[in-house]
Amino acid sequence: MKTKAKETVQKPTEKKAVAKKTVSPVEKKEKTKRVAFSVRAKGGSKVFLAGSFNDWNPTAKEMVDKADNGIFTTNVNLPLGTHEYKFVIDGIWCVDPECPEWRQNDHGTLNSVKEVK
Repeated sequence: MKTKAKETVQKPTEKKAVAKKTVSPVEKKEKTKRVAFSVRAKGGSKVFLAGSFNDWNPTAKEMVDKADNGIFTTNVNLPLGTHEYKFVIDGIWCVDPECPEWRQNDHGTLNSVKEVK
């Protein structure tokens, strides 16, 4: 007597869907804002922006004098909130003379304060 072999059918393994959180461009823009910084300095100076947003690195963000008129500028995407900063002009730490809000720091000097809303 002939016996029929049972066919075994393997079901494909099911992959569980994993929900990934995606951030839309609109949400991303709400969490950070592009902020412009500028300061007047002698032409040919080396000017940098340092602050709480870049661990106070005195050479992390170089500013440029595009128009060659002594006004150094840069743009930074900052998260919403309060940020302290200073300009480093030819190695000298300077507050922003155009910023009306300053805070005393641990060194007994002042930092400029930028509120990003």
